[in-house]
Amino acid sequence: MADESDLEKTEPASPGRLEKAREEGQVARSRELVTFVMLSAGLAGTWIMGETIGGDLGGALSNSLTFERASAFDPAHMMVQSGVVVMRALHALVPLFFVMLVAALVAPMLLGGWLFSSKSLVPNFSKLNPVAGLGRMFSTESLAELIKTIVKSILVGGVAWWVISGNLGQIMGLMREPLHQALPHTMRLVATCCASIIGSLLLVAAIDVPYQLWSHAHKLRMSREDLRQEQKENDGDPQIKAQIRRQQQQVAKRRMMAEVPKADIIVTNPTHFAVALKYRDKEMRAPRVVAKGADLVALRIRTMAMEHNVPILEAPPLTRALFRHTQLGDEIPAALYAAAAEVLAWAYQLQRAGSEGGTVPRAPENLPVPQSLDPLGAAA
Repeated sequence: MADESDLEKTEPASPGRLEKAREEGQVARSRELVTFVMLSAGLAGTWIMGETIGGDLGGALSNSLTFERASAFDPAHMMVQSGVVVMRALHALVPLFFVMLVAALVAPMLLGGWLFSSKSLVPNFSKLNPVAGLGRMFSTESLAELIKTIVKSILVGGVAWWVISGNLGQIMGLMREPLHQALPHTMRLVATCCASIIGSLLLVAAIDVPYQLWSHAHKLRMSREDLRQEQKENDGDPQIKAQIRRQQQQVAKRRMMAEVPKADIIVTNPTHFAVALKYRDKEMRAPRVVAKGADLVALRIRTMAMEHNVPILEAPPLTRALFRHTQLGDEIPAALYAAAAEVLAWAYQLQRAGSEGGTVPRAPENLPVPQSLDPLGAAA
C-alpha cells in the first residue's frame, strides 16, 4: 500500500517541474479569455475609428463604382484603378488590424505570461497515434470542452435572442426611416448586440480561467517517488558526492603534507595528535598551523618531519589546544602566543646548535596554556 501511494500523483508540482514544463511550452492558456479580449478590442477599435474607417471605405467604394471610358479600352488602366481602390481600403483598415494584432499578442500573456519555446516546434509523431487520439477524444478534458462549448453556444445564442427580441420594434421600424437616419440607428443596434454578446463571453472567460489553472496544475502533479527522484537529481548521486569528497580530502591531505617540510616545529601529544607550526617574520602576524592530524595522519606528519629534520616537541596541552581551536592556515589564538614563542625559540636554538655546534637547548616545560583552551583542562 505504501508503494502504491508513493506512485500516485497526489503532490503539487515542484518549482523544477513547473520550470521544465514551461521550457517545453506547457503553460496555462484560456482560449475563451483570448477570444473575449480580441472581440473587445475589435469592437472598441471599430467604435472609436468607425467614422474614419467608414469614410475611407466609402471613398474607395465610390471610386470603384466610377466608370471611366479609358478603362474600357485599356486593361492596364483598369488594373491600376483596382490597385488604388484596394490600397485605400487597406489603408483604412490598417489601424483596426494593428489593434487586433496587439490584442492577439497581449491576450495570451494575461494567463501564463509571455512564452516562446523552440521545443513546441519539434514534430511529435506520437500525436498521430490513432489509439492515443481516441483516448483524447473520450477523455475528461474533451468532455469538459464539449460541455463548455454547449454552454457557451446556449449563452451567446440566448443573449443574442434577448437583445434582438428586445429591440424588434426598432429593427422593424428601420424600414420606415430615411436612409441618413437608418444607417446610424442600425450601427447603434449592431453595437448593442455585439457588446451584449461580448459581455456574455466575459462570464465564460471568468469560468474558464480558473478551470484552466486547475487543469494545468492537475496535469503536472507529481508522486512522492517523483519528488524524491527530483531531489536526488538536484542533490546529486550520494555515491558520486562521497567519491568527490574523498578526492577533495586526498588533495587537501597531499597539500597539507607538502607543507610539513617547510614548518618550523611539530608539536605532539605525543602520539595521538600532531600540529605543524610555521612563522615568517614580516609575512605573518602570528604563527600559523600548516598541518595537523590525529592517529595515522599524526604518525605520517612525525615521520615526514624526521625525514626533513624538522624539530619535534612533545607538548600535550599546547598540541591539544591547537588541534581543537584552529584549522589549516589559521593563525594561532592570541592566548597561545607566549607558549608558541617558547617552542619556536627552542626550535631556532636547536637548529642553530645543529648547524653551528654548541650545547643542545633544553626542551621547554610547563608551557603557559590556558586551561580553557585545553580540552582536558576544561573538562577537569
